[in-house]
Amino acid sequence: MRPEEATYGSDKHGLVWGYLFAPGQPPAHVDSDAAAEWLAASPRSPQNSFLWLHFALSNAASERWLRSHLTLPDTFYEFLGSNSIGSTRLEQDGDALVAVVHDAVFDFTFDPAAVSTVCLCIEPRLFLSARLRPLRSIDRLRGAVKAGQGFRSSAELLAHLLREQAGVLVDIARESSSRVDLIEDKLLEDRIPLGRRELAALRRTLVRLQRLLAPEPAALFRLLSRPPGWIAGDNFEDLRQAAEEFSTAVSDTAALVERIKILQEELAATINEQTNRTLFTLTIVTVLALPINLVASLLGMNVGGIPFGENSHGFFLIVAALVGLTAVLAYLTLGRRRD
Repeated sequence: MRPEEATYGSDKHGLVWGYLFAPGQPPAHVDSDAAAEWLAASPRSPQNSFLWLHFALSNAASERWLRSHLTLPDTFYEFLGSNSIGSTRLEQDGDALVAVVHDAVFDFTFDPAAVSTVCLCIEPRLFLSARLRPLRSIDRLRGAVKAGQGFRSSAELLAHLLREQAGVLVDIARESSSRVDLIEDKLLEDRIPLGRRELAALRRTLVRLQRLLAPEPAALFRLLSRPPGWIAGDNFEDLRQAAEEFSTAVSDTAALVERIKILQEELAATINEQTNRTLFTLTIVTVLALPINLVASLLGMNVGGIPFGENSHGFFLIVAALVGLTAVLAYLTLGRRRD
């Protein structure tokens, strides 16, 4: 294995990227060594500056570096040790915010398993994020930073991350809605689409996203009811607005899930109706063919006493009787069908 493969997209200490935000200056990219120096000298650094460090948990060196250079709450390390995707958690531990939030993976496909988590530890002068798999919202946030967008505080960076999550969810819902529109158009044209599995997969994916992401705005609102002392003024308002935008995106996803559910019910009703028509047609054919089959079975027996056996017009008489009986059965059956 080559060394660059063993780092899983990060440096030797597990740092994927790091940025230093200082008042009146564009974000500056820092590596793990520069980040360690800044953390050691942070009491002498400008008061409103803060650091964003993003680590890859797939690199075993990440946690060792964090424990060596940072004093983080034990809750954060507990979150790091939990690899399962559970509910969203957002807690205040002393002066820090510790969170586990969900996000779509970077190469998202409409697969219910294409969701992962990111662990956050947010302090007045530090924004720390760690993930196991590359995530789409985090990468969008990095794109905004690389474009030169400045952030005044770690709380404002958190608010922007929530907006990016809402944007990713809206994009997924928009693409899902486009796929649902195509299936609905086929259904309105009385053509049963072959994408019934796709419709079910879309619903499973959206339901999973909704279940995992819906608790996040509520957890943030609970936190804002008793925020830490360093979240006040504009930071408080930014977080509140971001939580509202995220809650709206989750509500839109829930509405789309209901639409897919109704479409599935309509599709199932259409399939059942076609199945019933097919079975009724087969029943009619069976009933109409019953006299012919019965008479053919009786006349096919090699015994004596077969009616009209000596009559030169016997065959035509039997055929006429069968046609008449079949016509009566057809009249009765088709008349009941019209009723």
